[in-house]
Amino acid sequence: MATTRERRIAKELADIHNDKDNSGVFATPVDPANLTHLKGTFPGPPDTPYAGATYQIDIVIPDMYPFKSPIMKFDTKIWHPNVSSVTGAICLDTLGTGWSPVGTIKMALISLRMLLESPNPKDPQDAEVAKMMMEQPNEFAAKAHDWAVKYAGAPRRETLTHNYQKSTAPVVKDDPSRYKGYNKELVDRFVHMGFDVDAVVEAFVFVGIDRNGGEDYELEEAYMGDITARLLGEQ
Repeated sequence: MATTRERRIAKELADIHNDKDNSGVFATPVDPANLTHLKGTFPGPPDTPYAGATYQIDIVIPDMYPFKSPIMKFDTKIWHPNVSSVTGAICLDTLGTGWSPVGTIKMALISLRMLLESPNPKDPQDAEVAKMMMEQPNEFAAKAHDWAVKYAGAPRRETLTHNYQKSTAPVVKDDPSRYKGYNKELVDRFVHMGFDVDAVVEAFVFVGIDRNGGEDYELEEAYMGDITARLLGEQ
């Protein structure tokens, strides 16, 4: 008899399959008889050095899932400050301290895709890549694209578009008014996926999320899906 964890994973995989055209992410078991080891894929986001590439992610579902996050790493080599250029290990709060039991495999993969759109060199997994991105953004974009072509099947482009800027400016602390009465930690669960604070708050208002007096609480899975859909422009 399937365990509760296995039933949940099967349900999540069915949802990923049914929504792959909208979400842009996919996952399937390495062995159909074992739902705890998966391979995920997603395309490189447009208007980034990774555009046109396809990235494969190794996914191991731990025994304590969903109370512990999936263990993910890039199988495909990538030049990115939040991914090890050697091992594929990932630095992303969603897969660590920012994980919530209502999170899903699909949402984790979407977070990785968003990470390619919005790298964070100030919290790096690969210090060498982060240093290049901050000090030599054009060279970083060129090398990221070279790796996307070499390892991930991206078409070669002579002209690269990116919004990376040479900067060592300190991080500006968020204005509490931006959260519009919502708990910061609640909002930041989505910010850690790569979304902007203002966009997350707008999605909360659109979906009708309760402010709960400014206190943190766990959102139901259905609300998590609606918020993510809004953030991705699907609503």
